[in-house]
Amino acid sequence: MKVIILMPLAEQRGGSEMTFWDLLQQGRNRGIEWLVIFGEDGSLVKQVRSLGIDARVVPGGRVRQLHHLVATAIKIAVIAKRERVDVIISWMWLSHLTGGLAGLLAGKPTLWYQQETPDGKNFLKRLVNLMPARGVITITKAIQAAQSTITPRLPVHLVYPGVALDRFDTSILPTPAQVREKLGLPSQGALIGIVGRLQRWKGMHVLVQAMPKVLQKYPDAHCVLIGGKHDLEPDYEEFLKSEIANLGLQEKIIMPGLQRNIPEWVQAMDVFVHASDKEPFGIVIIEAMALGKPVIAGDAGGPTEIITDGINGLLTPYGDSEALAIAILRYLDEQDFAQNVALAARQRALDFSTQNYAQNFINTLRSLMPSVS
Repeated sequence: MKVIILMPLAEQRGGSEMTFWDLLQQGRNRGIEWLVIFGEDGSLVKQVRSLGIDARVVPGGRVRQLHHLVATAIKIAVIAKRERVDVIISWMWLSHLTGGLAGLLAGKPTLWYQQETPDGKNFLKRLVNLMPARGVITITKAIQAAQSTITPRLPVHLVYPGVALDRFDTSILPTPAQVREKLGLPSQGALIGIVGRLQRWKGMHVLVQAMPKVLQKYPDAHCVLIGGKHDLEPDYEEFLKSEIANLGLQEKIIMPGLQRNIPEWVQAMDVFVHASDKEPFGIVIIEAMALGKPVIAGDAGGPTEIITDGINGLLTPYGDSEALAIAILRYLDEQDFAQNVALAARQRALDFSTQNYAQNFINTLRSLMPSVS
């Protein structure tokens, strides 16, 4: 089977790009010939080519510029026909419109990989839902249910993403104390951390607002916010710094910016927080669990399908800094409980390997394309 994947982004910015990389890396030599068409040039193009996979760049322009979208779809359709591909998969909703049009023009079936909760509020997203498709692959039960409601005519399949667990193995990483020394982090006191793009819905400010209550009982604690500025919300970083200053936490909260060695940063933490609002999935949650960290995450969206509250993690409502502080203090106060949760978390993380993810994705792809060998 020959498959085109339309990938609008070419830089590693978040979980969607990570799952894309995991699929291609683990999905080789499994009877699929991948052809990736990027909507922009960037480091991911070279990385995909390094795997021996055909990767091309067809600049897409802005989604709202419909004449550019149509021109891009025509170019992709030409490639699809010339290369005799069997199916076009659009990765992220930004490419669903282009993929749908390209499929119509080339006479090829299309699939969507739906990684966020769909809605009918945005005009472009409503337009996407009108595009023809053979089916949809989603990453959580919540997204699957929402998509099935909006497009009941389409089969919607669930494939949980995976995590490169070999990178989050405590046996190959330095100890937390060694990592703290290496990264220049405080050697004493509890370290509470969060990892994500600097966007409001990721909830970094909620953790900042929770810290005063934590510091009342544990004055030697510190907090680290790991993540780089996001193009869509460039002012959020300054908002966070202002909030930190207003609360007098300049000496207690560390903002090292975007980091690549995430396993080491998480290894340094005593408590890992994921404070997003209705997170579609939450790969970084599983990464922290794989390192045996007690995790706190939002009680809506993907995290609820990963964590069983009180067993392998804790769940708190988005935006509730009081509840978040109480959860952090529970881990710090009850060390036996924290250790039991951490052990259960590590066991739960084993369910989400990238090998399982790639195989399940390919099996679902074949079930949606039964006439293609």
